[in-house]
Amino acid sequence: MAEANSLYLADTNILIRLTKRDHPEYPLVRDAVYSLRAKGIALGYTLQNMAEFWNASTRPRERNGFGLTLEETESNAQEIERIFTFLPDSELVYREWRRIVVQHRVSGVQVHDARLAAAMYAHSITHILTFNGSDFNRFSGLTAMHPNQVKS
Repeated sequence: MAEANSLYLADTNILIRLTKRDHPEYPLVRDAVYSLRAKGIALGYTLQNMAEFWNASTRPRERNGFGLTLEETESNAQEIERIFTFLPDSELVYREWRRIVVQHRVSGVQVHDARLAAAMYAHSITHILTFNGSDFNRFSGLTAMHPNQVKS
């Protein structure tokens, strides 16, 4: 049975682990995604997620990346596009982002999480699947779920 909100946002760390089958957390993420989908809950991604995914995937290993080729990254991006729902940017996402960064005094690298939160507000999404739940604590009405919180 689907929950009232049948679309969650997937954080970039979820997308990366789901496409890296040799990652130690791949089974946990795969099981969480399958469990949510079995409950009728789809997972979405944004341009922000895909840009971060592409960055981490193609960045050299010695610079904390995965060192994948462009072809490998493109194949993984196509897998994400096949499994997940794209949530487009809009003027509303921008207005929400501007409100959030001023209201919560967001600066530095945290602007990326604020942009994801803005997309969630603009698309009426209340949940994000993430390994970094504390990054979203400041945003009211949003619930961060760690993959190990998703029950079969």
